[in-house]
Amino acid sequence: MRRCDAFRILRGPVLSGLIASLIPALAADRPPGEVLTGREALGDWTTDAPGVRRRITVEDLAPPFETPSVDNGPRRMIPRPKDAWPRAPQGFTVNEFATGLQNPRKIATAPNGDIFLAESFPGRVRVLRDANGDGKAEVNEVFAQGMRLPFGIAFYPPGPRPTHVYIASTDAVVRFAYQEGDTKARSAPETIVAKLPGFSMLRGGGHWTRDVAFSPDSKRMYVSVGSKSNVDDNELEHRRADILVFDPEGHGEKVFASGIRNPVGLAIQPGTGRLWASVNERDALGDHLVPDYVTHVEEGGFYGWPWYYIGPHQDPRHKGKHPKLKDRVIVPDVLLQSHSASLCMTFYTGTQFPEEYRSDAFAAEHGSWNRARRTGYKVVRIPMKDGKATGEYEDFLIGFITKEGQVWGRPVGVTTAKDGSLLVSDDGSNTIWRVAISREK
Repeated sequence: MRRCDAFRILRGPVLSGLIASLIPALAADRPPGEVLTGREALGDWTTDAPGVRRRITVEDLAPPFETPSVDNGPRRMIPRPKDAWPRAPQGFTVNEFATGLQNPRKIATAPNGDIFLAESFPGRVRVLRDANGDGKAEVNEVFAQGMRLPFGIAFYPPGPRPTHVYIASTDAVVRFAYQEGDTKARSAPETIVAKLPGFSMLRGGGHWTRDVAFSPDSKRMYVSVGSKSNVDDNELEHRRADILVFDPEGHGEKVFASGIRNPVGLAIQPGTGRLWASVNERDALGDHLVPDYVTHVEEGGFYGWPWYYIGPHQDPRHKGKHPKLKDRVIVPDVLLQSHSASLCMTFYTGTQFPEEYRSDAFAAEHGSWNRARRTGYKVVRIPMKDGKATGEYEDFLIGFITKEGQVWGRPVGVTTAKDGSLLVSDDGSNTIWRVAISREK
């Protein structure tokens, strides 16, 4: 029997453990550089390695409830073991850019190279600076504090001379006057959007984050708002599971795109000016459903939540509802392993990495809880060709789980530093990691 035929007949909760145990060995047999597809692309953390590529398609979607819905989150994070360190592809080196942080989440690079960091639970934003070029932050200052779960950070207007830094908290967007080099806010916050749908904490950490981004022409401000629930469709979901758009003063609110359960991270693609999002999909349909995703976002687009997912697939918990919407559901550009918890994303804008990395996207996968075998807990690279995603993604930074399956790190934010390295915030070890080209000969 061929390998692919064997995977087609393996179905049901009883055999899910057998599938998980077979996948690592089968993946190891693949020739270097080959893309994992079908069931082999759905592997767990034991199949991760820098350079491993996966391509998940609509045809690979599992049926609802193929496996039981499980609660397997990292309830007890362990301290980073002495021999544990994130791993990047050959030719890259990883070092600690900053340590001893508290709940480091979204990170953003100011035009002058300063790194702005949201420490969400403490309610503050920090500024970090590598003052001597050694790959570590010597300057570490609190820029502003007293906010309610700050997350999104954006400089306005886009370009080399911003006058303000915007911060998206869970229920509001504020801005601070800003001049290049500021490490302390020079004024009190000005409220731009006073009433966003606020805090909602789901199992796994969900849906209180709000990101903010500006169109290249400075005329539009995008704000992401995740759902309040897993799959409810009641009045409590008003203005949720959407990407909203305003002018930079917070006026003229409209829904830019809808049916996006939790668009945690927003990014503007250089060159095209397109809005992209990194999205958490729904839970409780089984280990391999529904895939999280990274996609460009169409204005007026509908992405299915809560009634449909990944095209015209109806959620069985909403059977028969809104049949006219079925053919409107957009299939995202890149499907990720289900329950990976895809958080922030960025486009690589540096020149330090090899040519083939230029203009690719990177996304931080915070890690699964609603899955029998862990997945996520890594940073993935999303290759682009002529400004469009190829549909594949590649493991770029891994190693946040021990060989016994214990979790010590959880990637959240990702940004291109001014020197062309890639910075990754990790709220498990409270560290910002720096990935750079190795200078060793």
